Amino acid sequence: MNVTPTPAQEQAALDWLSLLHDQPSSGDQATFSRWLRADPAHVEAYAQAQVLWELSEVPARALADEDCVALQGYLNAMNTTKRPRAVRWTGALAMAACLLLMVSMGAGWQPSRWVDDFGADYVTAPGEVRTVTLADQSQVTLDADSAIAVDFSHGERHVQLRRGAGFFSVTHTGESFVVEAGSGEARVLGTQFEVRLQPAGAQVTVLSGRVGVTPSRQGQQQILTAGQQVAYAEGVAEAMHGVDSESRLAWRDGWLNYYKAPLADVVKDLGRYYPGRILMLNEEMGAKRVSGSFPSKDPQAVLNALQAVLGFEQHSVLGRVIVVR
Repeated sequence: MNVTPTPAQEQAALDWLSLLHDQPSSGDQATFSRWLRADPAHVEAYAQAQVLWELSEVPARALADEDCVALQGYLNAMNTTKRPRAVRWTGALAMAACLLLMVSMGAGWQPSRWVDDFGADYVTAPGEVRTVTLADQSQVTLDADSAIAVDFSHGERHVQLRRGAGFFSVTHTGESFVVEAGSGEARVLGTQFEVRLQPAGAQVTVLSGRVGVTPSRQGQQQILTAGQQVAYAEGVAEAMHGVDSESRLAWRDGWLNYYKAPLADVVKDLGRYYPGRILMLNEEMGAKRVSGSFPSKDPQAVLNALQAVLGFEQHSVLGRVIVVR
């Protein structure tokens, strides 16, 4: 007879798993044995927790380290003490940071977002797409899980993209409008374009008008026009090329469009619309190519559809962590 654990039982199983991996006492082991025998659902919940632990130990430790660095940066930015103390994760605590805290607190436990949001003027949550009007009447549509800081006080209109992506409809005022992203910037007078942060730089896509893109302070500017895109990383620009900008920018209407994109990139995009975290663990599967148009409002449904075609596995914990392999 199949039994389905409740969220509370799944949480308890994760708590027990963490405790038993951290030198439990004989009393702890006896209490755990009684808990396990009390309900068949406890056995099922603990078995699922063991699978998740085995699948995600390496990436969970990596995420814990990333969160540690981000959290220390946030604390330093807040200047809460004169001599900030280092935050360290070791052993079971690293797993607790990435799994137990993440599961129990959901999207709230993501220090990297806290760092980006500190000093930002406009922020969107995972799954939220929002349009804001700036002081010059230019409009910015922020993609899900994005943040910008705005400064119009130094003789030019300056926006820093701190996380995610923004689509800019810039009003012509005679003053330059500059979007800083990573090591480079996009500079215009009046046009429509997107800037999207990438791991080591950014990508700029133009819908209309002209945009000057510079990959670094010393880099050479490239002029993009409608239907053109360029990406830069670590201060070096790739070759400019033509794209279907309407299709690439369909996220503003709730659609994610792909043509032969790596599954890992699709899963990463879906993560911006999911109120928790999605971990992609299989590099070979992540390299498989995906084409299609998917609604961004239901990341789980998209994963289910891709799973039916590609045959990967999914493991979910309390509806807040999805492990894909």
